[in-house]
Amino acid sequence: MIKAILIFNNHGKPRLIRFYQYFPEDMQQQIIRETFHLVSKRDDNVCNFLEGGSLIGGSDYKLIYRHYATLYFVFCVDSSESELGILDLIQARNTQGRCLLQCVFCSSLQVHYILQEVVMGGMVLETNMNEIVAQVELQNRMEKSEGGLSAAPARAVSAVKNMNLPEIPRNINIGDINIKVPSLSPF
Repeated sequence: MIKAILIFNNHGKPRLIRFYQYFPEDMQQQIIRETFHLVSKRDDNVCNFLEGGSLIGGSDYKLIYRHYATLYFVFCVDSSESELGILDLIQARNTQGRCLLQCVFCSSLQVHYILQEVVMGGMVLETNMNEIVAQVELQNRMEKSEGGLSAAPARAVSAVKNMNLPEIPRNINIGDINIKVPSLSPF
């Protein structure tokens, strides 16, 4: 199971952080610092797997990472995950040559969509990069056809105003339960 996905730059500044196990905010910051310290001091030509830090679970957990350009991609996983499978996931490309690195430079929402397609609740859902990109593109088309997220509140208010509702009941009786509905004024 994946405990956390951490993406940070060469200076340790977090670019994307996703924890799949609860840690208090101060503990999360300590985990990020410790993980950056462990990963950044390693030479680029050594193995991309190392034992988890003391804060993230010690020897029961592994840090699987990849260093691309100015970013570190780190997956904190337990012993049930395949190290090579996670490393392959980090390096995955689709037929157009896109990879996780390029996705990080996309819009923030798109990165979260991609991450949700790949991992949910600490479990890997999808590894086929073509399928992941297809689902994200479908999400983008749906947003554009609906006017985007910013138009959603206005559309919701308009839909409620245009509803043809009968008069709101004042008393609701369900068996022995009698509920008196307070008067609500519309918009």
